[in-house]
Amino acid sequence: MLFSHDTDLTLRAICVLVNSDRVAGDQLADMAALNSYLDRFGWTGRRDRDDAELRDVRRLRDRLAKIWTAADDEEQVVGEVNALLSDTHAAPWLTRHPEMPQWHLHLASTSDPLWQRMGAEMAMALADLIRIGELRRLKTCAAPDCEAVLVDLSRNRSGKFCDTGNCGNRQHVAAYRQRRARGGRHGS
Repeated sequence: MLFSHDTDLTLRAICVLVNSDRVAGDQLADMAALNSYLDRFGWTGRRDRDDAELRDVRRLRDRLAKIWTAADDEEQVVGEVNALLSDTHAAPWLTRHPEMPQWHLHLASTSDPLWQRMGAEMAMALADLIRIGELRRLKTCAAPDCEAVLVDLSRNRSGKFCDTGNCGNRQHVAAYRQRRARGGRHGS
């Protein structure tokens, strides 16, 4: 395992959040969609369940998307992550819950606004990537018709495709068909 359970889960949550505006329209169009996302990743604490909360989470999504855009510029990413840690007033503390019995970090009070709690934890997960020199794990899907982001959590950093639209399988099938069309019947 490259990262702790909570860092791994949070990195995946970041990708799903960023991709919620990159694949098949805005998938955070309403509170039901936001609640589904929050439940999927086990976000705990205060939920206001109003338009302002949804708007704030969408703003967080936009900030996080900028990190993938700048992933080749470590200094810029560090600046973005530091700004997010500062803006969220991150203050780490260890906790665990019945649904997540492993010790993990929370970085904001459970009574803080949702975007603030999410932003702090997401910034810390990205800080873990930076601290171990693994920003190159932040990638955009290699499929030519996809703009989704991914965090390559494979051991050898060989991941190329997102998991939002079956991109890897589509690209492998296309390559196989191309080899067959060229007469290479024994493709891999």
